[in-house]
Amino acid sequence: MAPTALLLLPVPLLLLLGAPGGSIPPPGQVARMARFLSARCVWGSLASLSCRRAPGAGRPFANVFSVSDGGSGVPYMYLTPLEISVQDLQCNPTASMVMTLAETDYCRKHGYDPQSPLCCRVIFSGTVMKVNGSEEAFAKDALFSRHPEMADWPRDHGWYFAKLNITNIWVLDYFGGVKTVTPEEYYSVQPQSQVQKNTDW
Repeated sequence: MAPTALLLLPVPLLLLLGAPGGSIPPPGQVARMARFLSARCVWGSLASLSCRRAPGAGRPFANVFSVSDGGSGVPYMYLTPLEISVQDLQCNPTASMVMTLAETDYCRKHGYDPQSPLCCRVIFSGTVMKVNGSEEAFAKDALFSRHPEMADWPRDHGWYFAKLNITNIWVLDYFGGVKTVTPEEYYSVQPQSQVQKNTDW
């Protein structure tokens, strides 16, 4: 982008484009932003529909889960049937998950409130399903390399590897409202090599 063109951009956009290393995709490149967030974020807030008895039955129920996509774009999780949200998912596997730069230092460093559109976020929806075979091995490596503590979690809890099978994607990365990304667009993005590194930006 030419220097004269940069002078015409609003200040928040200049800050976003000016991140160290230029690692954050610019506003408008929403598929890249979605992949960037999936690769950067180490946890997500997952909302399921409660299947437990009243007063919570049938109501949305949110919880935090550690995640890792291993560079694939697929959010993998390490789950136990003892976990209350997992019990909901066994009744109804549909869920949504949000990942946001608010969980990193980026928004704080730039003075962005977590609810600000400049504090970028992605919302995935789909179904949570157990993975097996080679994908299970991939999920284990992706999760245990990012969350080493998982390897020492109680062995009698029935842990298994699962993924959010994404069917819909929404991205809020700038002013003007949420934008949609198809799974095909999302998975066609080649993630940046530096995305997995936890460097300052």
